[in-house]
Amino acid sequence: MNIENKTVLITGANRGIGRALMDEALLRGAKRIYAGSRGEQHHADERVAFLNLDITDEWDVEKAAATVGNLDILINNAGIFMPDDLGDADIINRHLAVNFFGPLRVTQAFLPALTRSKGAIINNLSLSALVPVASTPAYSISKAAAHNLMQAFRALLSARSVAVHNCFTGPVDTDMTRGFEVPKSPPAIVAAGILDGFERGEEDIFPDPYSERIADGWRTGVIKVLEQEFAAYVPPAAEVAEDCCHH
Repeated sequence: MNIENKTVLITGANRGIGRALMDEALLRGAKRIYAGSRGEQHHADERVAFLNLDITDEWDVEKAAATVGNLDILINNAGIFMPDDLGDADIINRHLAVNFFGPLRVTQAFLPALTRSKGAIINNLSLSALVPVASTPAYSISKAAAHNLMQAFRALLSARSVAVHNCFTGPVDTDMTRGFEVPKSPPAIVAAGILDGFERGEEDIFPDPYSERIADGWRTGVIKVLEQEFAAYVPPAAEVAEDCCHH
């Protein structure tokens, strides 16, 4: 699948990687982009329609699904990132609410549309979904949970021809990472890398110079082998169709 002439929804599209993904999708000829944002936004390109979308709010998500109607590509990008030391349960819960339950809620809401279009889900995760970063463990936990969630969706949705792509980004130069003194990739580079990987059909996308160092090792490693083995243990198609959309 490619971006050209497709209808795309991007959560968290008002800044950072989300904004860069929107600009990159426009460059690649997207027919329509629904840009999820928690505040009033405007864009000069008439193909862009902003949606007031707080992914932690079930009503917002349901209203967005009704507004969009038909969809080819869902990009789960919205997220939060805060340093912590696992000493504050509220910080852990906030990360899980946005970075795990948010994508779960959005994916469930748009599954009927994606099933009709035989579409795709792109999840902007992080390398910390694979290994925790000691200074941001709550964030890492939430991204690891989201990774496992989307691996499960990948197995459950394969019978319905809905593809699931996970993106493992390295450090990106955005507002979220300001103050972390590490080498960072510009959002535009990461957005281009994500959509390049998607258009190449990569299930697991390593979109920037920092992350792509481990791409080959990951794709040929034991974890990927186990994922493919475990994907065989899928309930009958009728059960999947009923249960996957239940929320």
